[in-house]
Amino acid sequence: IMSREVTMAIIPFTKARAHFTDIVNEVAYGGERMILTRKGKKLVAIIPLDDLKALEALENKIDLEDAQKVLADVKKHGAVSWEVIK
Repeated sequence: IMSREVTMAIIPFTKARAHFTDIVNEVAYGGERMILTRKGKKLVAIIPLDDLKALEALENKIDLEDAQKVLADVKKHGAVSWEVIK
């Protein structure tokens, strides 16, 4: 996995609302990541679409690996029917 240095700006929600178009442009075209805060508490992150796609791909890979482990366990130890579990 290639690592790259990513800027992570922390912006109060009220300021983000006033500069929403600028923030969207910085994220979309500049690759910036932004964390919006409310009353000093981190609330949400705005990230580039490519970052979201990478995160989703990683989640899918982890889910697939987990499913493969479960299937291997079922092949090795067998399964229990739903009727027995109820």
